[in-house]
Amino acid sequence: MASRTDKITRSGWVMVGLVSLGAIFTALDQTVVVTVLPEMMVDLEIGVNELDHASWIVTGYLLGYTVAIPLVARMADVYGHSMVLRVSLLVFALGSALVALSPNLPLLVGSRVIQAIGGGAIIPIGMAIAAQYLPDRRKAIAVGIVGAAAEIGVVLGPLYGGGITAALGWRWLFWLDIPQAVIILVAIGLIPNRVTSRSKVDYMGGLLLTVGLVLLVIALSQRGLFTGAAPLAYILGASGLLLVAIFVSTQIKLRYPLMDPRFFASAEALSAVGAKLLVGAALVIALVTVPLMADTVHGQSAFGGGLRLMRLTGAIPIAALLGGYLTYRIGPRAVSVAGMALAALGLWLMSGWGQNVTEAQLFLHLGLAGAGFGLVIAPLFVTAMETGGQEYQATAASMVTVARMIGMAFGLAALAAWGMEQFQAQISGLQVPLPEAGETSEALQLRIDEYSENLNQVGVSLFQNFYRVAAGLMLIGIIPSLWISKSLSTSEGSGDTEESRLPHRSKA
Repeated sequence: MASRTDKITRSGWVMVGLVSLGAIFTALDQTVVVTVLPEMMVDLEIGVNELDHASWIVTGYLLGYTVAIPLVARMADVYGHSMVLRVSLLVFALGSALVALSPNLPLLVGSRVIQAIGGGAIIPIGMAIAAQYLPDRRKAIAVGIVGAAAEIGVVLGPLYGGGITAALGWRWLFWLDIPQAVIILVAIGLIPNRVTSRSKVDYMGGLLLTVGLVLLVIALSQRGLFTGAAPLAYILGASGLLLVAIFVSTQIKLRYPLMDPRFFASAEALSAVGAKLLVGAALVIALVTVPLMADTVHGQSAFGGGLRLMRLTGAIPIAALLGGYLTYRIGPRAVSVAGMALAALGLWLMSGWGQNVTEAQLFLHLGLAGAGFGLVIAPLFVTAMETGGQEYQATAASMVTVARMIGMAFGLAALAAWGMEQFQAQISGLQVPLPEAGETSEALQLRIDEYSENLNQVGVSLFQNFYRVAAGLMLIGIIPSLWISKSLSTSEGSGDTEESRLPHRSKA
């Protein structure tokens, strides 16, 4: 006969499964636009020379993810994870409908922000639920499962986006979110809304952090930040950093802060955040570059580019599951370092791709990079959540997610700015093959072919540099990984109470 502990554990795994379902669903929209961006640009009449404007279709989603997660995650810690999770899904569905109806780029970007505000909270809240309903010793495995589920959505996103767009058009990607949201809402309704905290939400702190993150992400999204041509980007960035610094300095004075001040004082937690920042930048470079190279250099369709990208994204959830188990067995530090090194190796091998690449190379190189990205998920999240304490589980997890999104925004902006600059510089020396007097059609065709070949070589060189930069970022990520926990805490904060956890704070 099963013991009460066994029944609770089985019930906890059911909760993890339901949350993982929601994570898969909302994560789809992180990458669906990667492979269909060209179709969206044509429909919205955005030229190729306006790639920096079109990048806001992706950046807008990252912005919504980044600015809303900490406050929404804290609300979940205070008011109950299940209830806030359901409200977040409703906001996500509303944003999806607005995206599908958007007639121009500004409205589409705004709608993507709303969509991300709802979808972004699913991952940290889901991880908090996983930690809440399972014994402490199983937390790393549960976090790995939720992280893997989110990455499955990322995996399916490019393929799903390319397939639906080819059959019905890109707007149907977002119309279909609505019935899917209803199904997930019904499933998540089975999770009880357990409220164990006697805390309150620091809304003023949340507003301060939100505004700071908005300014910071907008600054990082400016091409001029990397060319020195936009002083406003530096002003916005400095203002954002100042507001974030003020937020951190005021948290220790509050009885009910938005984030446990121990988080900001922990070298391990800050190292996990720093490592995730680098992972986000490297990951977005790979997510954008792989399908772009497939389309422009190797002549693949959007659907073909999505299939190619799946070799990388497909390895991430598998490795995330393995990473959760290994974190439980050997500790976060070793798993994180191994993941960073593996991703760096895969990306470096990808930097050797030319105009021809074999299927064996695609599977090996993309698989290695994806496995590295997946391995680091559980150790970085668990390290942060251990520092956050029992009543700050979702909030602590949200800080790691924020770091990834800021890294992705930074990487995307650098990609657009530096990539366009490098492309323009390299093609400036190429002479466009215009017809000349007395020239035969055969001679003109030879010059056209030569020009196309040189243009292709420029593209190959550019993409190779992108992969080298991404590999370098992952190598740098090994450094903060060396500062995170060597082994998991045995208690993981489970015995904390609010009064014992906050003895140093004033009653104001």
